[in-house]
Amino acid sequence: MVTAEQLAARRAEIPGAPDLAALLAHLTERAAPLLARLPPVPAAKALLSTDGGVCPDDGAALSFDPWSPAEHRCPRCGRRFTGERHDGQWARYQHLWLAERAAHLATLAALDDNAAAATRATEVLQAYARSYWQYPNRDNVLGPSRLFFSTYLESIWIGNYLAAAGLLRACGRLDDAVARGVNQVADEAANLIGEFDEGFSNRQTWNNMALTAIAAWFEDEDLAKRAIEGPTGLLEHLLRGFGRDGMWYEGENYHLFALRGLLTGAAWARLAGVDIFAEPKLAARVRAALLAPARTALPDFSFPARKDSRFGVSLAQPAYLELWEIGLGNLGRREAGGGRRELESWLGALYQAPAPALELFESYLHDAPIASRLPPPVSRTTLSWWALLFMAPEVSSDAPAWSPGSLLLESQGLAVLRTGGRYATLECGPYGGGHGHPDRLHLTLHADGVHWLADPGTGSYVSPDLFWYRSTLAHNAPRTDGASQPRGDAVCEAFDAPDEWAWVRGRYGELSRTVVSGPAYLLDVVELGSRTEHLLELPWHFEGTGDVGRGTWQAADLADEFVSRVERFVPDGPGPVMLELGAGPRAIKAFLVFEGELLRAEGPGRPGDAKRETFYVARTQGRAARLVAVLEPSGAGPTVRVVRVQGGVREVETVQGVHRHAATALGWEITTAAGRVRLAGGRVPEPPFEPLLGLDQPTPAVGAALRAAAPPRLDGSLDGFDPSEPLRLELEDQYRRGEEPYPGPDDFSAVAYAAWDDDTLYLAVEVAKADLCLRPADAPPLRLDNEPDDIHSDGVQLYLGDPASGAAVGYLVVPEGAQRGPVRVRGAGDWPGAAADVRGGWSRLARGYRVTLGIAWPVWQRAHVGGRLRFDLLVNEMLPGRVRRAGQLVWSGGNGWVWLRGDRQDRERFGVLELVG
Repeated sequence: MVTAEQLAARRAEIPGAPDLAALLAHLTERAAPLLARLPPVPAAKALLSTDGGVCPDDGAALSFDPWSPAEHRCPRCGRRFTGERHDGQWARYQHLWLAERAAHLATLAALDDNAAAATRATEVLQAYARSYWQYPNRDNVLGPSRLFFSTYLESIWIGNYLAAAGLLRACGRLDDAVARGVNQVADEAANLIGEFDEGFSNRQTWNNMALTAIAAWFEDEDLAKRAIEGPTGLLEHLLRGFGRDGMWYEGENYHLFALRGLLTGAAWARLAGVDIFAEPKLAARVRAALLAPARTALPDFSFPARKDSRFGVSLAQPAYLELWEIGLGNLGRREAGGGRRELESWLGALYQAPAPALELFESYLHDAPIASRLPPPVSRTTLSWWALLFMAPEVSSDAPAWSPGSLLLESQGLAVLRTGGRYATLECGPYGGGHGHPDRLHLTLHADGVHWLADPGTGSYVSPDLFWYRSTLAHNAPRTDGASQPRGDAVCEAFDAPDEWAWVRGRYGELSRTVVSGPAYLLDVVELGSRTEHLLELPWHFEGTGDVGRGTWQAADLADEFVSRVERFVPDGPGPVMLELGAGPRAIKAFLVFEGELLRAEGPGRPGDAKRETFYVARTQGRAARLVAVLEPSGAGPTVRVVRVQGGVREVETVQGVHRHAATALGWEITTAAGRVRLAGGRVPEPPFEPLLGLDQPTPAVGAALRAAAPPRLDGSLDGFDPSEPLRLELEDQYRRGEEPYPGPDDFSAVAYAAWDDDTLYLAVEVAKADLCLRPADAPPLRLDNEPDDIHSDGVQLYLGDPASGAAVGYLVVPEGAQRGPVRVRGAGDWPGAAADVRGGWSRLARGYRVTLGIAWPVWQRAHVGGRLRFDLLVNEMLPGRVRRAGQLVWSGGNGWVWLRGDRQDRERFGVLELVG
């Protein structure tokens, strides 16, 4: 990552820089166990599973100990566990930790002339040079990988691996034999990573970093140009993925991850001849990216857990501190004035914040093993080898105190309202790509040291509660007709924060939400404006305990698989409903004014908390429905007495007098005894970022279903089917691959025949395939992730859709038995159909199998000659010796890779089936 000249300059700088000298001493101390013995190298590639690395007794994540490959301790109950699943999870972190430690040791060799460290770093390089090809590129979850299950992890690993090799080479301690081994590993890694471009995913930033590192290592100008300047390269990620407000489009959690990848890639890019920090436009965007998570940070210095974020993670984690340290070090004197001072103020605040409990990060394992949950001191002298190479020798000690204010992140659509110690945000922006949640117009509130209303983020991708945290009901966001919000963007229509009063209005479709922040309280108004009547619901997930007075609770219903103990509030008399809750010595009052009912229920708590928590749902019905709330955290004593709504005026009676709130043509007006406050700030929202490259939509596939003279037998034979209009699946562009490309129609192909009558759509599917791999109904669960196990079997997925309404149903079908017999059916995808609506059978062929099915017409489909329906057919491919499917054929067109698709199919890609007489 650095040249010999840069190393020499850094070596000369360290003795005169106390922080750098102390960090070098810390790194030397941390390396002692490594120098005593070579850490174990995992014998297997990493495995992602629901039970690997998880305590079977209490569900806690098992501690990662680099020195214990076969025994894994639960930090909660203290028990130790063994088994391949746990070893596979351990291998995930151990491979990463070893490469990181090799870079750590090589840094000591380069900057402190530590010969023992150089020797041990060389041994790690040699160990992987010998074993890299023994790890199979198979059964991956997201992209080709030998050591892991996803490409981005391979990218993080190779970046550190090459950093170690590069540092040793720069200080003259890499011999030719070791270099040849590194060359071979880097060449193979380039092949794996280079063929899997994830577009504008945060993960692709790391893939770009890895390819840039490999290009710099080999001095490959073409590869460097692609990884740095290509359509989805480092520069495009910087200029497009990080919006004009500096925030990565997928939210803070992925912002921080992508930012580390970008800064690491920038170091390699400089070696390849592209200095990102020397170009003012690029440096300004980096500065904005460094400041964005500081400006949205909660008062406790954690980042808001928006979208698929981890919950409750402190920004004072060493892994994050390094971002600002290295950002400042790279910007250097070019970054004079306000931007640098703001970053220095932010760093100063983090170093004075309470030390956080250390977290485990794939991209930062410097502190592993984490021996204790006791917070260690937070200091720039205890960071990693990366900081020793690149951070500034010192940070200014006279920077002003960190004092953030209210702001709107235009590209992100996030409005932050800060009044004193109170912090509130409204989500008004884009959905957020694949990590987005249906939580548009979600409200967050943090006050008096309590996170009263939180965005829960996501706990684990492989835990079933993922689907709860990805629902609207899990958020403080409105929904209609008892369903999560459809995927879509919200916009900020107005934002103004001139003084102690501030406001924001967001809109999502027919829903709007207005939040007004004053000295003592928040006013929240959710409104539905529709031509048709809808059920409007607004969940409230408060921290703390308490309840509603003046009434009783009765049993009620709230349909959701994660919800229990649902009750309806029956008030003793008219008037607003008031919730009063407490968290330790702090309290909050919520005055709810609406015409409808209040529900109380239990659901999963915040991620990491095994307890179920009580939440509330305000519910009303209508075309112009409205829910009004006043939230008063009473840290300095309560001031609100009562809340009234009269037409378009909301009155908040306080101990100082009555505040009248009303919308105006120009914005919002508050009338108090002291006078009038007018808030404006109407906005034209900027267009949402589109994370995918603009590609022409494919022409829909078209096929025919012939009217059946008599119902087919559906016994695995073609009796009753007319083969004159086949639907063929035999082209390379109809294949979604795993690790290997399409083997060709001789090895894997399918042909289908469709028929219909007034009651049923009939389908016969013949699959040509040498080895039949059927998952038995009584097979033990795979426990790999949240996807149905039956996708990892030979079988078919089929989908029907209504061209007019967009309604759809999906089914997953697997043959049962050895030679012939029934089929196993379950609903599939985002619109699972009822298994009882499908009947059929199958039979083995000389080389493959045939499935025959009858699907009852959905209620929205009226079968008639000339009718058309959206239709798709997918054929899954399972191969011997695999855990996960190898690929699938897709009648409408393959569209890339099979990973992460589960049993889902994009409705926009369905073909068209014409009903012919």
